[in-house]
Amino acid sequence: MKFAIITHVIHGKELGNYFAYEPYVREMNLWMKDVSEVLIVAPLHSALKTPIQEFYQHQQITFVPIANFDISSFKSVLHSLMVMPSIVWKIYQTMKGADHIHLRCPGNIGLLGCLVQILFPSKSKTAKYAGNWDPNEKQPLSYRLQKWFLSNTFLTKNMQVLVYGEWENSSKNIKPFFTASYFEKDKIEVKPRKLTGKISFLFVGTLANGKQPLYAIQLIEQLMKKGNNVQLTLYGEGSERAMLENYISENKLENIIFLKGNQNQEIIKTAYCENHFVVLPSLSEGWPKVVAEGMFWGCLPVASRVSCVPNMLENGQRGLLLDLMLNEDAEKIESILNDNSLYQDKVNKAIKWSIQFTMDVFEDEIKLLLKS
Repeated sequence: MKFAIITHVIHGKELGNYFAYEPYVREMNLWMKDVSEVLIVAPLHSALKTPIQEFYQHQQITFVPIANFDISSFKSVLHSLMVMPSIVWKIYQTMKGADHIHLRCPGNIGLLGCLVQILFPSKSKTAKYAGNWDPNEKQPLSYRLQKWFLSNTFLTKNMQVLVYGEWENSSKNIKPFFTASYFEKDKIEVKPRKLTGKISFLFVGTLANGKQPLYAIQLIEQLMKKGNNVQLTLYGEGSERAMLENYISENKLENIIFLKGNQNQEIIKTAYCENHFVVLPSLSEGWPKVVAEGMFWGCLPVASRVSCVPNMLENGQRGLLLDLMLNEDAEKIESILNDNSLYQDKVNKAIKWSIQFTMDVFEDEIKLLLKS
C-alpha cells in the first residue's frame, strides 16, 4: 500500500532520515507500520533536530517538500497566493499515486488537502482532526472550513474523520478517537503521591499565549500567598519565555517556579511520576496529551474546560476543571490540598481510566481503519 500523508507539520532531514515533532512522529510510525511505501507532503526546513523531535521509522519514504504559508497579514497573503498553485499541484500528484490518503488537520495544508481530495472520491481516506471539534467553539475561518469539508459526505467521500470527543449531530463519517503515548509494556504500578511536604505542580507545553503558562505561574503564586507549600516546574519553550522569566524575577518567585526548557520523553515521564499535579490552563486543545499522560502516571490534571477535557476528567471526578478565574481556581485547588483522601481517590480514578488508551490499542484501531 502507498500511504500518503498531507500535513502542515514542519519536518527536518538528517543523514537521509526525516524527523518532526516527536508525539506526531510516534503516532505516524504506527500508521506506517504495515504499509509498503510512504509519501509525505509537508514543509521541510534546514534546522537541526531538537530533543522534542524524532525520526520516522520506515525504509521507503518519498518526501515532497512544499512551502509553508499563512494568511495572518497582507504580505503573507500575497506570498500564499504565489505558492499555493505549486502546493496544490504537489498534493494532487501525490494523492493520484497513493492507495490511501491521510490528512492532518487543522492547518493550512490540511485545508488544501480537504479541497484536493474531492477529486478522488473512490480512494480510501482518513483524516485526523487534532484540534477542538466542538461545533460551538469560536475558531478561525480556515478551521471552520476544514470542519465543514470533512463533515460534508457529498464532497468528502470514502473518508473516516477521527475527532476528539463525542459531539451531537455529527455526520456518519465522524469517528470519536483518542491519542496514546505509552505501550502496555510501559505500565508499572503507580500509586498516588501523598499531599505532604512541598506540593509540586507541572506544566508541559509550548510557552505561548494559547497554553497560558503565565496563568499557571500566577495560580501557584496565589497558592503560595495563601500559605501553601507549593512549587511549579515548566517544561517547554516558546515566544513567552522571556516574559515569564521577567515575571518570575520581578515577583521574586525563583524559589518556587522553575523553567526547564524542552526535554525528551523520558525526562517528562519521570516528572509526571514525581509531581502531584499537572496544570493545563489552555485556551484551546484537541486531545491534550499532557492531561492523558499525567493521568497515566498518577499526576492529577488541573485543566481548563476546553474540547473533550471535561469528558476526560469525568467533569471533575478524575481531576480538577479550571474556570480561568484566578481566585476561584486557587480556592478549588486549595480545597483538595486539604483533603488527601479525596486527592488519592481522584488520582486512582484517573489512572484506571487512562491506562485503557495504550499505543497497542491505538495500533489495533489504526489497522482496522486502513483495512476498511
